[in-house]
Amino acid sequence: MGAERNARPGRSKRRRGPTIVDVARHAGVSTTAVSFALNNRPGVADHTRARILGVARDLGWEPSASARSLGGRREYALGLVIARDPLVLGADPFFPAFIAGVELELAERGVALLLQVVSEDTEADRYRHLARSERVDGVFLTDLRFDDPRIALLQELGLAAVTLNRPDVPSPFPAVCQDDGPGVAAAVRHLAELRHERIAYVAGRPDMLHGAHRRAVWTQAMIDQGLAPDLVAVADFTAASGASATRELLSRPDRPTAIVYANDAMAIAGLTVAHELGFAPPRDLSLVGYEDSELAAHVYPSLTSVRSDPVSWGRTATRVLLDAIEGHPRDVELEPARLVVRASTEERRPS
Repeated sequence: MGAERNARPGRSKRRRGPTIVDVARHAGVSTTAVSFALNNRPGVADHTRARILGVARDLGWEPSASARSLGGRREYALGLVIARDPLVLGADPFFPAFIAGVELELAERGVALLLQVVSEDTEADRYRHLARSERVDGVFLTDLRFDDPRIALLQELGLAAVTLNRPDVPSPFPAVCQDDGPGVAAAVRHLAELRHERIAYVAGRPDMLHGAHRRAVWTQAMIDQGLAPDLVAVADFTAASGASATRELLSRPDRPTAIVYANDAMAIAGLTVAHELGFAPPRDLSLVGYEDSELAAHVYPSLTSVRSDPVSWGRTATRVLLDAIEGHPRDVELEPARLVVRASTEERRPS
Protein backbone atom coordinates (compact mmCIF):
# COMPACT_ATOMS: atom_id res chain seq x y z
CA MET A 1 0.00 0.00 0.00
CA GLY A 2 1.02 3.68 -0.14
CA ALA A 3 4.02 3.97 -2.44
CA GLU A 4 4.72 0.26 -2.15
CA ARG A 5 4.26 -1.82 -5.31
CA ASN A 6 4.61 -5.54 -5.93
CA ALA A 7 7.48 -6.38 -8.23
CA ARG A 8 6.42 -8.11 -11.45
CA PRO A 9 8.31 -10.95 -13.12
CA GLY A 10 10.94 -9.63 -15.46
CA ARG A 11 11.19 -6.24 -13.75
CA SER A 12 13.63 -5.13 -11.12
CA LYS A 13 12.22 -4.46 -7.66
CA ARG A 14 11.62 -0.85 -6.84
CA ARG A 15 12.92 0.45 -3.58
CA ARG A 16 10.10 0.50 -1.07
CA GLY A 17 8.88 3.95 -0.17
CA PRO A 18 7.13 4.96 3.05
CA THR A 19 3.72 3.38 3.68
CA ILE A 20 0.72 4.23 5.80
CA VAL A 21 2.12 1.80 8.39
CA ASP A 22 5.34 3.85 8.55
CA VAL A 23 3.35 7.04 9.07
CA ALA A 24 1.25 5.41 11.79
CA ARG A 25 4.34 4.06 13.57
CA HIS A 26 6.19 7.40 13.50
CA ALA A 27 3.10 9.30 14.64
CA GLY A 28 2.27 6.77 17.33
CA VAL A 29 -1.26 6.11 16.07
CA SER A 30 -3.20 3.42 14.19
CA THR A 31 -3.36 3.21 10.40
CA THR A 32 -7.07 4.00 10.67
CA ALA A 33 -6.25 7.26 12.47
CA VAL A 34 -3.92 8.16 9.59
CA SER A 35 -6.75 7.54 7.13
CA PHE A 36 -9.18 9.62 9.19
CA ALA A 37 -6.69 12.49 9.33
CA LEU A 38 -6.08 12.29 5.58
CA ASN A 39 -9.81 12.39 4.81
CA ASN A 40 -10.65 15.00 7.46
CA ARG A 41 -13.02 12.59 9.21
CA PRO A 42 -14.12 13.01 12.86
CA GLY A 43 -12.64 10.84 15.58
CA VAL A 44 -9.11 12.32 15.53
CA ALA A 45 -8.16 15.22 17.79
CA ASP A 46 -6.88 18.37 16.05
CA HIS A 47 -3.39 18.11 17.55
CA THR A 48 -3.20 14.42 16.55
CA ARG A 49 -4.35 15.24 13.01
CA ALA A 50 -1.67 17.94 12.73
CA ARG A 51 1.01 15.52 13.99
CA ILE A 52 -0.04 12.84 11.49
CA LEU A 53 -0.02 15.21 8.53
CA GLY A 54 3.35 16.59 9.63
CA VAL A 55 4.85 13.09 9.85
CA ALA A 56 3.43 12.25 6.41
CA ARG A 57 5.09 15.34 4.91
CA ASP A 58 8.41 14.63 6.63
CA LEU A 59 8.43 11.04 5.34
CA GLY A 60 7.41 12.08 1.85
CA TRP A 61 4.40 9.77 1.93
CA GLU A 62 1.78 10.05 -0.76
CA PRO A 63 -1.28 7.84 -0.17
CA SER A 64 -2.44 5.47 -2.85
CA ALA A 65 -6.04 5.32 -4.00
CA SER A 66 -6.63 2.29 -1.80
CA ALA A 67 -5.29 4.14 1.23
CA ARG A 68 -7.65 7.01 0.50
CA SER A 69 -10.58 4.64 0.16
CA LEU A 70 -9.84 3.26 3.62
CA GLY A 71 -10.74 6.57 5.19
CA GLY A 72 -13.70 7.22 2.92
CA ARG A 73 -15.53 3.95 3.29
CA ARG A 74 -18.23 3.38 5.87
CA GLU A 75 -17.51 -0.32 6.39
CA TYR A 76 -14.69 -1.94 8.31
CA ALA A 77 -12.98 -5.31 8.30
CA LEU A 78 -11.94 -6.84 11.61
CA GLY A 79 -9.35 -9.56 12.05
CA LEU A 80 -9.19 -12.61 14.31
CA VAL A 81 -5.93 -14.55 14.25
CA ILE A 82 -6.08 -17.83 16.18
CA ALA A 83 -2.90 -19.79 16.86
CA ARG A 84 -4.44 -23.26 17.08
CA ASP A 85 -4.36 -26.48 15.11
CA PRO A 86 -7.20 -26.15 12.54
CA LEU A 87 -8.07 -29.83 13.04
CA VAL A 88 -8.91 -29.34 16.72
CA LEU A 89 -10.21 -25.77 16.65
CA GLY A 90 -13.75 -26.87 15.86
CA ALA A 91 -13.81 -29.04 18.98
CA ASP A 92 -13.16 -26.03 21.22
CA PRO A 93 -16.61 -24.71 22.18
CA PHE A 94 -15.37 -21.21 22.98
CA PHE A 95 -14.27 -19.98 19.56
CA PRO A 96 -17.31 -21.04 17.50
CA ALA A 97 -19.56 -19.32 20.05
CA PHE A 98 -17.33 -16.24 20.28
CA ILE A 99 -17.22 -15.95 16.48
CA ALA A 100 -21.02 -16.30 16.36
CA GLY A 101 -21.26 -13.32 18.70
CA VAL A 102 -18.88 -11.31 16.53
CA GLU A 103 -20.82 -12.14 13.37
CA LEU A 104 -24.16 -11.30 14.99
CA GLU A 105 -22.85 -7.83 15.76
CA LEU A 106 -21.13 -7.34 12.41
CA ALA A 107 -24.16 -8.46 10.42
CA GLU A 108 -26.07 -5.50 11.82
CA ARG A 109 -23.35 -3.11 10.64
CA GLY A 110 -22.31 -4.57 7.28
CA VAL A 111 -18.77 -5.27 8.50
CA ALA A 112 -16.61 -8.26 7.52
CA LEU A 113 -14.62 -10.60 9.76
CA LEU A 114 -11.30 -11.94 8.49
CA LEU A 115 -10.51 -15.19 10.35
CA GLN A 116 -7.07 -16.76 10.04
CA VAL A 117 -5.94 -19.91 11.85
CA VAL A 118 -2.15 -20.15 12.05
CA SER A 119 0.64 -21.81 14.00
CA GLU A 120 2.28 -19.89 16.84
CA ASP A 121 5.49 -19.83 14.80
CA THR A 122 3.83 -17.82 12.02
CA GLU A 123 1.45 -15.74 14.16
CA ALA A 124 3.63 -12.61 14.29
CA ASP A 125 4.19 -12.69 10.52
CA ARG A 126 0.44 -12.89 9.98
CA TYR A 127 -0.13 -9.73 12.01
CA ARG A 128 2.62 -7.98 10.05
CA HIS A 129 0.97 -9.02 6.80
CA LEU A 130 -2.43 -7.75 7.91
CA ALA A 131 -0.94 -4.39 8.84
CA ARG A 132 1.18 -4.10 5.70
CA SER A 133 -1.67 -5.00 3.36
CA GLU A 134 -4.18 -2.87 5.32
CA ARG A 135 -6.73 -5.66 5.09
CA VAL A 136 -8.20 -5.00 8.54
CA ASP A 137 -8.90 -1.94 10.66
CA GLY A 138 -8.46 -3.72 13.98
CA VAL A 139 -8.02 -7.16 15.55
CA PHE A 140 -9.30 -9.26 18.44
CA LEU A 141 -6.49 -10.46 20.70
CA THR A 142 -7.43 -13.75 22.38
CA ASP A 143 -5.61 -16.43 24.39
CA LEU A 144 -3.44 -13.90 26.26
CA ARG A 145 -0.10 -15.31 27.40
CA PHE A 146 2.36 -14.32 30.08
CA ASP A 147 4.55 -11.41 28.88
CA ASP A 148 2.54 -11.51 25.66
CA PRO A 149 4.77 -10.18 22.83
CA ARG A 150 1.75 -9.43 20.64
CA ILE A 151 0.93 -6.29 22.64
CA ALA A 152 4.18 -4.57 21.63
CA LEU A 153 3.95 -5.97 18.11
CA LEU A 154 0.49 -4.52 17.49
CA GLN A 155 1.64 -1.18 18.90
CA GLU A 156 4.60 -1.20 16.52
CA LEU A 157 2.34 -2.07 13.58
CA GLY A 158 -0.19 0.63 14.43
CA LEU A 159 -3.10 -1.82 14.52
CA ALA A 160 -6.13 -1.13 16.68
CA ALA A 161 -7.01 -4.02 18.98
CA VAL A 162 -9.20 -5.22 21.81
CA THR A 163 -7.93 -7.80 24.31
CA LEU A 164 -10.05 -10.50 25.91
CA ASN A 165 -9.19 -9.81 29.55
CA ARG A 166 -6.22 -7.67 30.53
CA PRO A 167 -2.65 -8.67 29.74
CA ASP A 168 0.03 -8.78 32.43
CA VAL A 169 2.13 -6.21 30.53
CA PRO A 170 1.32 -2.53 29.89
CA SER A 171 -1.24 -2.27 27.10
CA PRO A 172 -2.72 0.73 25.25
CA PHE A 173 -5.66 -1.34 24.03
CA PRO A 174 -9.17 -1.54 25.51
CA ALA A 175 -10.10 -4.81 27.21
CA VAL A 176 -13.32 -6.77 27.58
CA CYS A 177 -12.98 -8.70 30.82
CA GLN A 178 -14.80 -11.46 32.63
CA ASP A 179 -13.87 -12.74 36.07
CA ASP A 180 -13.88 -16.54 35.88
CA GLY A 181 -12.99 -16.84 39.57
CA PRO A 182 -16.51 -16.82 41.07
CA GLY A 183 -17.62 -19.64 38.77
CA VAL A 184 -14.63 -21.88 39.46
CA ALA A 185 -14.83 -21.25 43.21
CA ALA A 186 -18.57 -22.00 43.15
CA ALA A 187 -17.83 -25.34 41.44
CA VAL A 188 -15.49 -26.36 44.28
CA ARG A 189 -17.98 -25.24 46.96
CA HIS A 190 -20.78 -27.13 45.21
CA LEU A 191 -18.77 -30.36 45.18
CA ALA A 192 -17.64 -29.89 48.78
CA GLU A 193 -21.27 -29.44 49.84
CA LEU A 194 -21.96 -32.77 48.10
CA ARG A 195 -19.38 -34.32 50.48
CA HIS A 196 -16.63 -34.74 47.89
CA GLU A 197 -13.13 -34.49 49.34
CA ARG A 198 -10.96 -35.88 46.52
CA ILE A 199 -11.67 -33.21 43.92
CA ALA A 200 -9.28 -33.19 40.95
CA TYR A 201 -8.60 -30.44 38.43
CA VAL A 202 -7.82 -30.82 34.72
CA ALA A 203 -6.01 -27.61 33.88
CA GLY A 204 -5.58 -25.82 30.56
CA ARG A 205 -2.34 -24.53 29.08
CA PRO A 206 -0.27 -22.97 31.87
CA ASP A 207 1.30 -20.39 29.54
CA MET A 208 -2.10 -18.79 28.92
CA LEU A 209 -3.33 -16.30 31.50
CA HIS A 210 -6.85 -17.71 31.72
CA GLY A 211 -5.52 -21.27 32.08
CA ALA A 212 -3.19 -20.30 34.92
CA HIS A 213 -5.84 -18.14 36.61
CA ARG A 214 -8.50 -20.86 36.68
CA ARG A 215 -6.04 -23.29 38.23
CA ALA A 216 -5.00 -20.72 40.85
CA VAL A 217 -8.65 -20.08 41.75
CA TRP A 218 -9.34 -23.82 42.03
CA THR A 219 -6.31 -24.23 44.30
CA GLN A 220 -7.38 -21.42 46.63
CA ALA A 221 -10.99 -22.63 46.68
CA MET A 222 -9.82 -26.11 47.70
CA ILE A 223 -7.71 -24.64 50.52
CA ASP A 224 -10.68 -22.52 51.64
CA GLN A 225 -12.73 -25.74 51.93
CA GLY A 226 -9.98 -27.43 53.95
CA LEU A 227 -9.19 -29.80 51.07
CA ALA A 228 -5.83 -30.76 49.59
CA PRO A 229 -5.24 -29.32 46.06
CA ASP A 230 -2.99 -32.21 45.08
CA LEU A 231 -4.91 -33.91 42.26
CA VAL A 232 -4.02 -31.96 39.12
CA ALA A 233 -3.51 -33.06 35.52
CA VAL A 234 -2.22 -30.49 33.01
CA ALA A 235 -3.85 -30.54 29.57
CA ASP A 236 -4.18 -28.08 26.68
CA PHE A 237 -7.93 -27.42 26.35
CA THR A 238 -8.38 -30.08 23.64
CA ALA A 239 -10.79 -32.99 24.01
CA ALA A 240 -7.96 -35.49 23.43
CA SER A 241 -5.90 -34.00 26.25
CA GLY A 242 -8.96 -34.01 28.52
CA ALA A 243 -9.53 -37.69 27.82
CA SER A 244 -5.89 -38.52 28.53
CA ALA A 245 -5.91 -36.50 31.76
CA THR A 246 -9.08 -38.25 32.94
CA ARG A 247 -7.55 -41.69 32.32
CA GLU A 248 -4.50 -40.65 34.30
CA LEU A 249 -6.54 -39.42 37.27
CA LEU A 250 -8.89 -42.40 37.36
CA SER A 251 -5.98 -44.85 37.27
CA ARG A 252 -4.55 -43.51 40.54
CA PRO A 253 -5.02 -45.54 43.74
CA ASP A 254 -6.30 -42.35 45.41
CA ARG A 255 -8.54 -41.52 42.44
CA PRO A 256 -10.86 -38.52 42.69
CA THR A 257 -14.58 -38.76 43.27
CA ALA A 258 -15.10 -35.48 41.39
CA ILE A 259 -13.23 -33.62 38.62
CA VAL A 260 -13.38 -29.96 37.60
CA TYR A 261 -12.24 -29.20 34.05
CA ALA A 262 -10.90 -25.95 32.55
CA ASN A 263 -13.36 -26.19 29.63
CA ASP A 264 -16.34 -28.18 28.41
CA ALA A 265 -14.49 -29.97 25.61
CA MET A 266 -12.21 -31.69 28.11
CA ALA A 267 -15.08 -32.38 30.50
CA ILE A 268 -17.24 -34.05 27.84
CA ALA A 269 -14.26 -36.14 26.73
CA GLY A 270 -13.69 -37.06 30.38
CA LEU A 271 -17.32 -38.08 30.71
CA THR A 272 -16.90 -40.49 27.80
CA VAL A 273 -13.70 -41.94 29.28
CA ALA A 274 -15.43 -42.48 32.62
CA HIS A 275 -18.16 -44.50 30.90
CA GLU A 276 -15.54 -46.52 28.99
CA LEU A 277 -13.69 -47.35 32.21
CA GLY A 278 -16.84 -48.66 33.85
CA PHE A 279 -17.71 -45.67 36.00
CA ALA A 280 -21.30 -44.45 36.12
CA PRO A 281 -21.37 -40.65 36.48
CA PRO A 282 -22.56 -39.06 38.66
CA ARG A 283 -22.95 -42.06 41.00
CA ASP A 284 -19.24 -42.97 40.81
CA LEU A 285 -17.81 -39.69 39.61
CA SER A 286 -19.07 -36.10 39.53
CA LEU A 287 -17.83 -33.83 36.71
CA VAL A 288 -17.90 -30.05 36.17
CA GLY A 289 -16.98 -28.21 32.96
CA TYR A 290 -16.33 -24.59 32.07
CA GLU A 291 -18.11 -22.40 29.46
CA ASP A 292 -21.54 -24.06 29.55
CA SER A 293 -21.46 -24.71 25.82
CA GLU A 294 -24.63 -25.75 24.01
CA LEU A 295 -23.59 -29.40 24.06
CA ALA A 296 -23.27 -29.42 27.85
CA ALA A 297 -27.02 -29.69 28.31
CA HIS A 298 -27.35 -32.54 25.80
CA VAL A 299 -24.77 -35.12 26.90
CA TYR A 300 -25.63 -37.91 29.36
CA PRO A 301 -25.71 -37.09 32.14
CA SER A 302 -26.14 -33.39 31.37
CA LEU A 303 -23.00 -31.50 32.36
CA THR A 304 -22.76 -29.15 35.32
CA SER A 305 -20.69 -26.27 33.99
CA VAL A 306 -19.51 -22.71 34.65
CA ARG A 307 -21.29 -20.35 32.27
CA SER A 308 -19.14 -17.70 30.58
CA ASP A 309 -21.41 -16.79 27.60
CA PRO A 310 -18.82 -16.42 24.80
CA VAL A 311 -21.54 -15.23 22.38
CA SER A 312 -22.13 -12.15 24.51
CA TRP A 313 -18.36 -11.76 24.87
CA GLY A 314 -18.01 -11.73 21.08
CA ARG A 315 -20.74 -9.13 20.63
CA THR A 316 -19.32 -6.87 23.33
CA ALA A 317 -15.73 -7.16 22.08
CA THR A 318 -16.91 -6.23 18.59
CA ARG A 319 -18.62 -3.08 19.80
CA VAL A 320 -15.57 -2.11 21.86
CA LEU A 321 -13.18 -2.67 18.94
CA LEU A 322 -15.30 -0.62 16.54
CA ASP A 323 -15.48 2.17 19.09
CA ALA A 324 -11.69 2.06 19.49
CA ILE A 325 -11.22 2.33 15.73
CA GLU A 326 -13.40 5.45 15.79
CA GLY A 327 -11.19 6.92 18.50
CA HIS A 328 -13.33 6.08 21.57
CA PRO A 329 -11.54 3.27 23.46
CA ARG A 330 -13.18 1.91 26.62
CA ASP A 331 -12.89 -1.11 28.88
CA VAL A 332 -15.93 -3.28 29.63
CA GLU A 333 -16.48 -5.67 32.53
CA LEU A 334 -18.86 -8.54 31.76
CA GLU A 335 -20.96 -10.33 34.35
CA PRO A 336 -18.76 -12.81 36.28
CA ALA A 337 -18.91 -16.47 35.29
CA ARG A 338 -21.46 -18.49 37.28
CA LEU A 339 -22.13 -22.14 37.99
CA VAL A 340 -25.00 -23.96 36.26
CA VAL A 341 -25.85 -27.18 38.08
CA ARG A 342 -27.08 -30.18 36.08
CA ALA A 343 -27.13 -33.96 36.43
CA SER A 344 -23.38 -34.72 36.27
CA THR A 345 -22.87 -33.89 39.96
CA GLU A 346 -24.42 -35.53 43.00
CA GLU A 347 -23.63 -36.33 46.61
CA ARG A 348 -20.69 -38.67 47.11
CA ARG A 349 -21.71 -42.17 48.15
CA PRO A 350 -19.90 -43.79 51.10
CA SER A 351 -17.14 -46.11 49.92
